[in-house]
Amino acid sequence: MRSLPAIVLSALLCLAVQPAAADAIEVPVSSRAITQFTRGSGQRIFGRLEFLGGIAYSSTSPLLGAVSAIRFREDRQNFVSVLDTGHWLTGRVERDAEGRLSGLADVRIRSMFSRDGGDENPKETMDAEGLAIGRGELLASFEGLHRIDAYPDPGFMEARPRRRLPLPIERREIRRNRGMEALAMSPATGPLGAVPVVVTERSLDADGNVFAAVLEGPRAGLFAVRRNDPWDITDGAFLPNGDLLLLERRFRLLDGMGMRIRRIDGDTIRPGAVVDGEVLIDADLRQQIDNMEGLDVVEMAEDDIRIIVVSDDNHSLLQRNLMLEFRLK
Repeated sequence: MRSLPAIVLSALLCLAVQPAAADAIEVPVSSRAITQFTRGSGQRIFGRLEFLGGIAYSSTSPLLGAVSAIRFREDRQNFVSVLDTGHWLTGRVERDAEGRLSGLADVRIRSMFSRDGGDENPKETMDAEGLAIGRGELLASFEGLHRIDAYPDPGFMEARPRRRLPLPIERREIRRNRGMEALAMSPATGPLGAVPVVVTERSLDADGNVFAAVLEGPRAGLFAVRRNDPWDITDGAFLPNGDLLLLERRFRLLDGMGMRIRRIDGDTIRPGAVVDGEVLIDADLRQQIDNMEGLDVVEMAEDDIRIIVVSDDNHSLLQRNLMLEFRLK
């Protein structure tokens, strides 16, 4: 989902639609370390999170950008992302001698296959927003043509989706550009079990709450997330104990872009519930943020839970691709 300022900026700059990759190609990436979350300050603690570092990255390839979601593999280094231009992106994070993020390596991009086997599809039909790693498959949620498709894993880059999940929310309730933005897999040890959960960006019920759903398991069904205006949900991921983290974004003319992360008690997620939770961090343009759209949880050790967030630059010259890392305190 493009933010309002990105749409305006793109129009002013007359940016062309980026070309699609015919085959998976390796993309050169250059990175610059971010050592301070607030510019000119050594502050490390922000709310319930500790800032560990990050990178701003770019490429000479026009394909890199528009990251909507990111999921790390079990090795905690390799990752898979979807772009809202209808592309897969894979790569590996690099770290410096102190263990801080320092760059990306082995970055590859390929256009996604549609259900009929076509690739290089227009954005209107392949606007990928959410991503979850399932058992032997990757689940991807799409806006515009609202759906959740399952791709084989491994082999997702060269394959069409092998199945389509039943739409958990009535189609008439899903707003065109405020659809299924967050898609996450609950851990097997959590109260929901190993099941996918989807949360919309801003598709609201009659009470103004955000539509969400557990897709499988004994608690399958619709629930809602309390919306706090002007915040919109852009991604989500589960902690090892089954609590759900929601990444949220706001834009106001008065103070620009904002980012926050909310923690939802996993045991409160059940059919018919309206859930809410503690805000772990609330950041604005005084900090090193941009249009933050992707979030994942990486368990480095039992007492070392990392939260990694990434931005969507909308292929705009005035926005950045960021990857920031925090530790849950």
